[in-house]
Amino acid sequence: MAESQNIPAGSTASGGIAVAAESTVATRMSAEPSFDVADFPVPHGREEEWRFTPLERLGGLHDGSAEASGSLKAEIAAPDGVTVETVGRDDARVGRAGKPVDRVAAQAFSSFEKATVVTVPKESVLGEPIRVNLHGEGGVTYGHTVFELGAFAEAVIVIDHTGDGVRAANVEYVLGDGAKLTVVSVQDWDDTAVHCSQHNTLVGRDASFKSVVVTFGGDVVRLHPRVNYAGPGGEAELYGVFFTDNGQHQEHRLMVDHDSPHCRSNVAYKGALQGESAHAVWIGDVLIRKAAEGTDTYELNRNLVLTDGARVDSVPNLEIETGEIVGAGHASATGRFEDEQLFYLMARGIPEMEARRLVVRGFFAELVQQIGLPDLEERLIAKIDAELEASVA
Repeated sequence: MAESQNIPAGSTASGGIAVAAESTVATRMSAEPSFDVADFPVPHGREEEWRFTPLERLGGLHDGSAEASGSLKAEIAAPDGVTVETVGRDDARVGRAGKPVDRVAAQAFSSFEKATVVTVPKESVLGEPIRVNLHGEGGVTYGHTVFELGAFAEAVIVIDHTGDGVRAANVEYVLGDGAKLTVVSVQDWDDTAVHCSQHNTLVGRDASFKSVVVTFGGDVVRLHPRVNYAGPGGEAELYGVFFTDNGQHQEHRLMVDHDSPHCRSNVAYKGALQGESAHAVWIGDVLIRKAAEGTDTYELNRNLVLTDGARVDSVPNLEIETGEIVGAGHASATGRFEDEQLFYLMARGIPEMEARRLVVRGFFAELVQQIGLPDLEERLIAKIDAELEASVA
């Protein structure tokens, strides 16, 4: 079943899209954004932002019982000219991109000991990606990382999450005017890991931000990417690929806050699910504020259910406070694996397993190609193939 709606320039919203006289984003949360964990009530699962999340599987991240007792190995490989610093929470750069919006993110902010700040100087154009490898070695860990690009700088960041543990973190991306940043965040945890993270992005005037989130591993993964604009002319592209297997819970909750005029955003997430009790959640929130005239935005979520027993919750939300926009819309669809496609390929002599692989590869190909790094694209395609092979093993 698909739900889609487009709003042309000069129109007001109707149907499934709410027109608000003032921002209602805060009303969907149990508390206002804050750096203090005490400002958030302990969730019980009935709150709007927690109703899909299995709280009992978060390892105590939501109720304050998860004490930092674990370890995580962090390695950062940065090209020449990039600085990597370890700072305290009193550093002015920490928290600049946004505040925590739920109790877990606030717990992570209240619990980290030192933050990491990675800075790309203004007008620097990096020839190689900044690579961050985070390997969990068990137990509970908290973290905070800030990536800051100076004006007109250009960079690619690849963040790899592997290993085991219970992890809560906040990640910030701050783009100066005219900067261009591509971030690829890969969640390839062990099957027993828990990972909750809020990603705050502040896009400068005429700056460009591209995010590619790839989620495969973990018992529970709950990511919350958020985008704000520091001036007009900014653009943000948020792409995501997830493969939810038997027993896994993968949740992606996005928020794009168009608070500046003449900015653009495009959101496209695709997921495949297989196995009994596989559960994927996608929440896409876009707010166009009264001052954000000339906004152009669209959000899309597509899900492919490969086996019985899997469940998807997909909720696109679009709120508009001004009719002076270029365009806005959203679409969401979830469907079963098409037997007709499989039959078509098998009728031409392609074995069933290879035919299934080709169909799923085709489903993901458009978004995987957004990464732009051939070695990483090949690795992710191989991971998708491995997931499919495991389902019939």
